[in-house]
Amino acid sequence: MTTSSIERALGETTPLATDKRVQRNILIAMCTSLVAVVASVSGLNVAQQALAADLNASQSGVLWIINAYTLALAALLLPVGAIGDRWGRKPVLLTGLGVFGVANLFAAFATSTEWMIIARSVAGIGAAMIMPVTLSVVTSSFPAEDRAKAIGVWAGFAGSGGMIGLFVSAFMVDQLSWRWTYALPITLVLIGAFMTVRHAPNSKEHTVHPFDTFGSVLAALAIGGIVLGFHEGPELGWSDPITIAGLLVGLLSILVFVVWERRHPAPLLDIASFRDRALASGTVTLTIVFAVMFGIFLVLFPYFQAVVGWSALRSAAGMLPMALIMMPTSTIAPRVAARFGTRNTMLTGVVIFSLGLMTMAMNASVEGGYMSVLPGLLLIGLGMGLTMTPATASITETLPEDKQGVASALNDTSRELGGAVGMALLGSVLSSAFRTNMLDALKGFPRALAGPASEGIANAYGVAAQAGEQGPAIVDAAKHAFVDAWVQSMWVGVAISAVAAIFLVVRGPKRVSST
Repeated sequence: MTTSSIERALGETTPLATDKRVQRNILIAMCTSLVAVVASVSGLNVAQQALAADLNASQSGVLWIINAYTLALAALLLPVGAIGDRWGRKPVLLTGLGVFGVANLFAAFATSTEWMIIARSVAGIGAAMIMPVTLSVVTSSFPAEDRAKAIGVWAGFAGSGGMIGLFVSAFMVDQLSWRWTYALPITLVLIGAFMTVRHAPNSKEHTVHPFDTFGSVLAALAIGGIVLGFHEGPELGWSDPITIAGLLVGLLSILVFVVWERRHPAPLLDIASFRDRALASGTVTLTIVFAVMFGIFLVLFPYFQAVVGWSALRSAAGMLPMALIMMPTSTIAPRVAARFGTRNTMLTGVVIFSLGLMTMAMNASVEGGYMSVLPGLLLIGLGMGLTMTPATASITETLPEDKQGVASALNDTSRELGGAVGMALLGSVLSSAFRTNMLDALKGFPRALAGPASEGIANAYGVAAQAGEQGPAIVDAAKHAFVDAWVQSMWVGVAISAVAAIFLVVRGPKRVSST
């Protein structure tokens, strides 16, 4: 779709925001709402131990509290994005903010695991109403000359919002209580709702075709099933009925979804659009990069706490340098893409991202501590900043204006699905390697100690506390086994990142720029 046709379509639905102050207010409204959602994905991770103790929750219960939010969010992104296109993006966003805010308030006063799981599930439903609409409002409101830069700002907050959540939540856990971790999303919801009511325009799709209800159900089952399967596989086992059922439902729903969408007169997602190099490369790149990033960073926080010995707050602060590189780079990425081309910019970002992983894999150590991983973190932040914005723009520019909610949802689904797969895959690599390394390191120890200590670094610390004079040796072995296992998972991440680079070389977008 050409720039002129986009602008003609935009002009039929909502006036373009050309005033810089209006643009700034729209971005504040959308990015504030976005960070509330993204921060809630990661914010609760730092409160796992305190939450488990307070609610008397099992490890499985804690995982369901965390996964219920992600599962609901990922499953509903595409359907809700389409609903926003059909019935109006602003009312859907405001409804989502209300649902999300109330659910977080209820979660803050939870007294049982079941209460928390229900509250987090409802919060995920609200989040699915917020996340895709924030981007579609931006892409449908800004003129062509300002759109790429606005997407860059959005992408920067999308990438760093999780770190903001980690930092604030860690402070709340250390200084107050895990219940105060909900203060940030609730506050952001109030600000986002106020700014949305005041400044966000409304726009919607104009069509005579009925809404693709069956396609929406299939999309929810497809993404929800796959995310469920990959979430539960590493914990319950890949042969567990829940894992198998989730993956089977997901794969079968995808097959039926593709057949249905190809025949529907007004499909939820036009499958033929993936023939476009820009859409395909943007989706594949985001999925792979976020899979690797989520998988690697799944253990970065435990590394800071269990190996380096930092508090939750200091561990979260250790992530900030990457965010400080990522956010401004995301903003300038459109200018880089305009000069050197979208494919070249995305490819450069993926290569730098891979170099960051390689740097951490070669340098990470027990003795080197934080400084052994900092250079890699900075390179990863730079690579992510260069990759996210042009990849997102490639997706949103391919689909027409009246499908911007679906385009935004596809962008968000790529991130969520990639994250789920990456955490499962690289988490499994790390768990297996840690177990092998620990059993090798503790060959001379009693089986009653070596077996439990090989199940995870937290388990090893628990065994060491009761092992008397053998305790320090178990702790030292656990630290080295953990870092060595993490290094192995990082090299797997490098290999996966290479797939994204090859895909961009072979099937990257041909267009000159992302604007």
